[in-house]
Amino acid sequence: MSRRAKAGSVAAGGSGKSLLLGAWFLASMSLLNAHAAFAQADNDEEEAAAEASQKETREQKLAREFSDPLTTLPQIFVQDAYTPANYGTDAQTNKVIARAIIPRVPKFSLLPFVQLIRPSVFLNTVPTGKGSGTRTEFGDMQLFDVAVVPWNPVTGLRMGVGPLLVFPTATDKSAGQRAWQAGPTFGAIYKGVPWLLAGWLIQNPISFAYTSHDSQAVSTLLFQPVVLLSVSGGWYVKSADSLWTMGWRQHTSTVLPVSFGIGRVILREGLPPLNLFVTGEWTAYRQFAPVAPQTTVRFGMTMAFPDFRPWH
Repeated sequence: MSRRAKAGSVAAGGSGKSLLLGAWFLASMSLLNAHAAFAQADNDEEEAAAEASQKETREQKLAREFSDPLTTLPQIFVQDAYTPANYGTDAQTNKVIARAIIPRVPKFSLLPFVQLIRPSVFLNTVPTGKGSGTRTEFGDMQLFDVAVVPWNPVTGLRMGVGPLLVFPTATDKSAGQRAWQAGPTFGAIYKGVPWLLAGWLIQNPISFAYTSHDSQAVSTLLFQPVVLLSVSGGWYVKSADSLWTMGWRQHTSTVLPVSFGIGRVILREGLPPLNLFVTGEWTAYRQFAPVAPQTTVRFGMTMAFPDFRPWH
């Protein structure tokens, strides 16, 4: 073979090796880029899952805060309780409840413990007799001031105690009790499980002064059981709106309703969170109650203001 032919053969061999090396390099870079892309995608999925989990946790926490009678979350609560069927009358009744929860903490108060101030006002549509006639009047105003006990015998358990005041602000005797009332309040709420809220609120207003000579003495035990289970996506189920009333005096009424409802917490960017719920209620037991709800449907909305909690 001539020297020129050998040189051409060597050049061709060198070019083939260069092409093989180039192809191997390009394939390696493609594999590395693909691996990096897959890794980035996995990281993005993990971050999205973590964000979703964090959002769900916040929704679950807010769902419990909205139904917790001992919450320190500032909020405004509006509920409409429509009763299409009553015992003792053919009238369809209604009650609108407006309530604010105003927490006070030691840093912003003169007292060395957390206080929960909760005023409530009522607009009642009441029957005028056994027929279907009704009238709408303002009811008695309520105010309780509960101090959260700084002692937790069980992790996740919160207790509160304080006074309840009832003011005779009703615009008609059919919508109120025409008596100044005061009594104790005690609440216990367990929040040790992230998806669960369970507890109760007990109150007992007792009359001590009256606006009319024919007003009757009042002493009533009010018991509110609270159970809430968070589901997902801000949804929850609960039995927390029924109020059991039991009169201590002879031949005074006792009414024990049970309820079940669903609700959802809605988070809005830059706006206060909302809580919407609907609850069905049925009176399971009554005694010495000539007029009492038979079935009730409650529609409620709560707006929270977490930014008004500077201590958190």
